[in-house]
Amino acid sequence: MSRAFVKEDDAGMPEAQVDLPMSEHPNFVTAAGLQMLREKAKEYEAERARLKGHEGELSAQSHLPRVEQELRYWEERLRTAIPIDLAKQPRGKVAFGAVVTVADEEGKQRDYAIVGEDEADPQNGKVSYVSPLARALDGAEVGDTIVWKRPAGDQELEVMAIKYEAGEA
Repeated sequence: MSRAFVKEDDAGMPEAQVDLPMSEHPNFVTAAGLQMLREKAKEYEAERARLKGHEGELSAQSHLPRVEQELRYWEERLRTAIPIDLAKQPRGKVAFGAVVTVADEEGKQRDYAIVGEDEADPQNGKVSYVSPLARALDGAEVGDTIVWKRPAGDQELEVMAIKYEAGEA
Protein backbone atom coordinates (compact mmCIF):
# COMPACT_ATOMS: atom_id res chain seq x y z
CA MET A 1 0.00 0.00 0.00
CA SER A 2 1.25 3.46 -0.87
CA ARG A 3 2.33 5.69 2.03
CA ALA A 4 0.08 8.42 0.58
CA PHE A 5 -2.95 6.56 1.90
CA VAL A 6 -1.67 5.95 5.43
CA LYS A 7 -2.86 8.42 8.07
CA GLU A 8 0.02 9.27 10.32
CA ASP A 9 -0.23 10.98 13.67
CA ASP A 10 1.30 14.43 13.27
CA ALA A 11 0.53 15.63 16.80
CA GLY A 12 4.22 15.61 17.68
CA MET A 13 5.26 17.52 14.57
CA PRO A 14 5.95 21.24 14.89
CA GLU A 15 3.57 23.46 12.97
CA ALA A 16 5.03 24.73 9.68
CA GLN A 17 6.02 28.35 10.08
CA VAL A 18 5.06 30.56 7.19
CA ASP A 19 6.65 33.98 7.20
CA LEU A 20 4.77 37.16 6.43
CA PRO A 21 5.33 38.42 2.88
CA MET A 22 8.05 41.01 2.36
CA SER A 23 7.81 43.85 -0.11
CA GLU A 24 9.98 43.70 -3.19
CA HIS A 25 10.66 47.45 -2.90
CA PRO A 26 13.70 48.93 -1.14
CA ASN A 27 12.92 49.44 2.55
CA PHE A 28 13.41 53.22 2.72
CA VAL A 29 12.61 54.71 6.13
CA THR A 30 12.56 58.09 7.81
CA ALA A 31 14.15 58.48 11.24
CA ALA A 32 10.69 58.05 12.78
CA GLY A 33 10.16 54.93 10.68
CA LEU A 34 13.45 53.43 11.82
CA GLN A 35 12.47 54.08 15.44
CA MET A 36 9.07 52.46 14.82
CA LEU A 37 10.77 49.34 13.43
CA ARG A 38 12.98 49.12 16.53
CA GLU A 39 9.96 49.49 18.81
CA LYS A 40 7.97 46.81 16.96
CA ALA A 41 10.88 44.34 17.18
CA LYS A 42 11.28 45.06 20.92
CA GLU A 43 7.53 44.69 21.46
CA TYR A 44 7.49 41.23 19.89
CA GLU A 45 10.73 40.19 21.64
CA ALA A 46 9.10 41.07 24.98
CA GLU A 47 5.90 39.22 24.05
CA ARG A 48 7.89 36.14 23.04
CA ALA A 49 9.80 36.20 26.35
CA ARG A 50 6.51 36.54 28.25
CA LEU A 51 4.97 33.60 26.41
CA LYS A 52 8.06 31.43 26.88
CA GLY A 53 7.75 32.12 30.61
CA HIS A 54 4.33 30.42 30.41
CA GLU A 55 5.47 27.61 28.12
CA GLY A 56 3.34 24.90 29.73
CA GLU A 57 0.10 26.82 29.21
CA LEU A 58 -1.95 25.95 26.14
CA SER A 59 -2.77 29.58 25.29
CA ALA A 60 0.93 30.50 25.37
CA GLN A 61 1.82 27.56 23.14
CA SER A 62 -0.84 28.45 20.58
CA HIS A 63 0.06 32.16 20.53
CA LEU A 64 3.86 31.75 20.39
CA PRO A 65 4.17 30.81 16.67
CA ARG A 66 2.30 33.95 15.58
CA VAL A 67 4.43 36.14 17.85
CA GLU A 68 7.62 34.57 16.50
CA GLN A 69 6.34 35.11 12.95
CA GLU A 70 5.74 38.80 13.68
CA LEU A 71 9.16 39.09 15.35
CA ARG A 72 10.90 37.61 12.29
CA TYR A 73 9.03 40.07 10.08
CA TRP A 74 9.97 43.17 12.10
CA GLU A 75 13.58 42.01 12.60
CA GLU A 76 13.92 41.55 8.84
CA ARG A 77 12.37 44.95 8.14
CA LEU A 78 14.81 46.47 10.64
CA ARG A 79 17.75 44.58 9.11
CA THR A 80 16.88 45.76 5.59
CA ALA A 81 15.98 49.35 6.53
CA ILE A 82 17.61 52.07 4.42
CA PRO A 83 17.45 55.32 6.41
CA ILE A 84 17.09 58.40 4.21
CA ASP A 85 18.74 61.60 5.38
CA LEU A 86 16.03 64.19 4.83
CA ALA A 87 18.59 66.98 5.06
CA LYS A 88 19.97 65.73 1.73
CA GLN A 89 16.62 65.65 -0.07
CA PRO A 90 16.00 68.28 -2.79
CA ARG A 91 14.18 71.22 -1.21
CA GLY A 92 12.39 72.37 -4.34
CA LYS A 93 11.07 68.99 -5.44
CA VAL A 94 8.91 66.26 -3.97
CA ALA A 95 10.96 63.26 -2.87
CA PHE A 96 10.95 60.66 -0.11
CA GLY A 97 10.28 62.25 3.27
CA ALA A 98 8.59 65.36 1.91
CA VAL A 99 5.43 66.75 3.46
CA VAL A 100 3.48 68.02 0.46
CA THR A 101 0.55 70.40 0.63
CA VAL A 102 -1.79 69.87 -2.31
CA ALA A 103 -5.05 71.51 -3.38
CA ASP A 104 -7.80 69.71 -5.26
CA GLU A 105 -10.01 71.20 -8.00
CA GLU A 106 -12.24 72.86 -5.36
CA GLY A 107 -9.28 74.44 -3.58
CA LYS A 108 -9.43 72.10 -0.56
CA GLN A 109 -5.90 71.63 0.80
CA ARG A 110 -4.42 68.55 2.41
CA ASP A 111 -0.94 67.57 3.56
CA TYR A 112 0.64 64.23 2.66
CA ALA A 113 3.93 62.94 4.08
CA ILE A 114 5.78 60.53 1.82
CA VAL A 115 7.16 57.77 4.03
CA GLY A 116 8.30 54.14 4.05
CA GLU A 117 5.87 51.28 3.53
CA ASP A 118 5.71 50.31 7.21
CA GLU A 119 5.14 53.93 8.23
CA ALA A 120 2.20 54.50 5.90
CA ASP A 121 -1.04 55.62 7.54
CA PRO A 122 -3.21 57.14 4.78
CA GLN A 123 -6.00 58.23 7.16
CA ASN A 124 -3.42 60.42 8.88
CA GLY A 125 -1.83 61.75 5.70
CA LYS A 126 1.18 59.40 5.60
CA VAL A 127 1.47 57.66 2.23
CA SER A 128 3.96 55.02 1.17
CA TYR A 129 6.53 56.15 -1.35
CA VAL A 130 5.33 53.35 -3.66
CA SER A 131 1.68 54.43 -3.53
CA PRO A 132 0.04 55.88 -6.65
CA LEU A 133 -0.22 59.32 -4.98
CA ALA A 134 3.45 59.43 -3.98
CA ARG A 135 4.51 58.25 -7.42
CA ALA A 136 2.41 60.95 -9.06
CA LEU A 137 3.93 63.59 -6.76
CA ASP A 138 7.54 62.40 -7.13
CA GLY A 139 9.69 65.13 -8.66
CA ALA A 140 6.89 67.72 -8.70
CA GLU A 141 7.58 71.33 -7.76
CA VAL A 142 5.40 74.01 -6.18
CA GLY A 143 2.85 75.16 -8.76
CA ASP A 144 2.85 71.86 -10.67
CA THR A 145 -0.41 70.05 -11.28
CA ILE A 146 -0.27 66.26 -11.05
CA VAL A 147 -2.84 63.60 -11.87
CA TRP A 148 -3.49 61.11 -9.08
CA LYS A 149 -4.80 57.93 -10.72
CA ARG A 150 -7.28 56.43 -8.26
CA PRO A 151 -9.81 53.60 -8.47
CA ALA A 152 -12.51 56.22 -7.79
CA GLY A 153 -11.30 58.21 -10.79
CA ASP A 154 -8.40 60.46 -11.64
CA GLN A 155 -7.96 63.59 -9.55
CA GLU A 156 -5.88 66.65 -10.38
CA LEU A 157 -3.92 68.14 -7.50
CA GLU A 158 -1.84 71.29 -7.45
CA VAL A 159 1.34 71.27 -5.36
CA MET A 160 1.08 74.24 -2.99
CA ALA A 161 4.07 73.65 -0.67
CA ILE A 162 6.90 71.19 -0.06
CA LYS A 163 8.74 70.85 3.23
CA TYR A 164 10.95 68.35 4.98
CA GLU A 165 10.58 67.86 8.72
CA ALA A 166 13.55 69.30 10.61
CA GLY A 167 15.58 67.00 12.80
CA GLU A 168 15.07 63.84 10.75
CA ALA A 169 18.14 62.23 9.34
